[in-house]
Amino acid sequence: MMQKALMILGAVLLALGLLWPWLQKSGLGRLPGDILIRRENFTFYFPLTTSLLASLALTLLFWLFRK
Repeated sequence: MMQKALMILGAVLLALGLLWPWLQKSGLGRLPGDILIRRENFTFYFPLTTSLLASLALTLLFWLFRK
């Protein structure tokens, strides 16, 4: 079971790595709800909405593979 999960995780990471240039152009990572605070010598970025969407997608993916 663990071997299968690691293989799936590796495949997902590989696919995300290959698709990263297109994902950046689509606006993923700059969604409404992502927190960005800029000051003179400080920038804080927390992709809240992007994290929630990624979590939802991974949850659905693992739920589908579990069945």
